[in-house]
Amino acid sequence: MNATPAYDPDNIFAKILRGEIPCHKVYEDDDFIAFMDVMPQTPGHTLVLPKAPCRNLLDAPPQVLSRILPLVQRLAQAVKTAMGAEGITISQFNEHAGGQTVFHLHIHIIPRHEDQPMKHHARGFAPKEELEANAAKIRAAIG
Repeated sequence: MNATPAYDPDNIFAKILRGEIPCHKVYEDDDFIAFMDVMPQTPGHTLVLPKAPCRNLLDAPPQVLSRILPLVQRLAQAVKTAMGAEGITISQFNEHAGGQTVFHLHIHIIPRHEDQPMKHHARGFAPKEELEANAAKIRAAIG
């Protein structure tokens, strides 16, 4: 069995957590942050991640895992409302072979509409104005 590689503190999400790279923030508390995916698969695509240095689900402490899913549920409801979505896709990838591209635990909340297929991920940046407008709608829906 292959060992899980060590957490890399220079991954892009760690840099966002340290404030070295800006993001379009939707939610933040002492332990978690949520922000817009800059390469959204649909408008409103949001990422939720712990501030703890977890590479992915496979090395995350149980206390992080037990607290992130209720937050994902709360934020998914806000995303669905804010984006007028008919459904939500939740996804989470582990290791390169599993589709993970940023090696910091994160969960995707992707609003879905019946007539709107999802774009392929990482195929183009959304305009900053669109990301901030969607973040504002989601923040308002969180209350």
